[in-house]
Amino acid sequence: MTGASFRPDAALTTVELTWIEKRIEHWIRFGHPVEDRILDRRRRLMSFAPESVFAFIRWAANDFGTVVSCIDIVRAVEAREPCQTVPFVRPGGESLLRQSGWPKVRRVLEAIDGVEALGIDPAVACPDHWHHLHHRLMAAQEPRPYTRERHEAWLRRGAVS
Repeated sequence: MTGASFRPDAALTTVELTWIEKRIEHWIRFGHPVEDRILDRRRRLMSFAPESVFAFIRWAANDFGTVVSCIDIVRAVEAREPCQTVPFVRPGGESLLRQSGWPKVRRVLEAIDGVEALGIDPAVACPDHWHHLHHRLMAAQEPRPYTRERHEAWLRRGAVS
């Protein structure tokens, strides 16, 4: 629960990142890739071990402004484990949070900053927190902040299971 340990034989979850200035920007906000391959000056592939959690942001614009602003927080899955499809993520993953539209994306980024302000790596925060944040934002409700106490409870729960 404190992060995935990498096994060389594990099936990896791969994210395709693209950067075309002022047009398309895909990037990882948090997470611990086990592999990072640069394909060319605009594209790279980052791969994550099963059970690891990462945040993937997609933004695109045209001549008239932003057309896509999305964030997904995803748990990488084991080989042959059922998963949801996520654009630019192969084979997909368990979706812990998915938000689109800049106001909601900004709220998620603020929540990630809040977790980091506690000195906690968002990649090892309780997955239930990301579900909670997703549901509260979808319902236009104020989410509860992540706390050190909640994180300690999550770590204790992992130690006994």
